[in-house]
Formats: sequence, C-alpha cells, structure tokens
Amino acid sequence: MANHNSTKKRIRSTKVRKESNKYLHKTVRNAMRAVLIDEKKEKKIETPKIVSMIDKLEKKNVIHKNKAARLKSKLMKKSK
Repeated sequence: MANHNSTKKRIRSTKVRKESNKYLHKTVRNAMRAVLIDEKKEKKIETPKIVSMIDKLEKKNVIHKNKAARLKSKLMKKSK
C-alpha cells in the first residue's frame, strides 16, 4: 500500500478517472453498435454526434488516434 499522502491521492484520482473513461468508452461503443446494426434513416442524424464523441475520447487519450480514425471511417462507410 502507498505510504505518501500524494500517492494515496493519486490512487483515488486515478480510480475516478478510470471509471469516467470506462463509462464514456462504453457509451461510444453502444452508440456505434446501435448505428451499425440498425438500418434506420436516423443514422445520418446520429453519425455526427458519434463522431464528436469519438473525437472527445481521442482528445482525452482514452483511445488511440488511429483507432479513432478507424472507427470514424467504419461509421462513415456504413452511413452512406
């Protein structure tokens, strides 16, 4: 276990950040799955929102930039 107060705080803050990132990543995955599987015309409305969410994950370094590009490409290909 950590001995220093700063290390204990780092453990707590890392846990909070990890849970937040996990929630955001899961939300994007569920949204992608809904758009890719479902064949509605609402895809074109949802696509920009999902792309924005992916960009935010990339900016916060939750996902790698190449993975973000790959997801956006896949999404755009399906939405056509």
